[in-house]
Amino acid sequence: MTPPPYYGQQPPPAAGNDKTTLWGVLGIVFAFCCWPLAIVFGVLSLLEARKVGKQPTLAYVTFGLIVLALIVNIVLAATGALSNLTSP
Repeated sequence: MTPPPYYGQQPPPAAGNDKTTLWGVLGIVFAFCCWPLAIVFGVLSLLEARKVGKQPTLAYVTFGLIVLALIVNIVLAATGALSNLTSP
């Protein structure tokens, strides 16, 4: 009985074509200032990671930061802290 053939691992993508990391980093950066863009970049990172078979860790970090920012904004709005920031 012969063992099944070993095909080896897929070669990593070229460094210039790693859009998963690019979208993920952009999503993390924009999660702090412009969350709608962060959602777009997080989704792009997730889709690109699934397409090339990479781990979508940066996409998950982006989504976590967006959720954390949303929770902080809700708490600040509920306590009235945001109204103190916007009043002259």
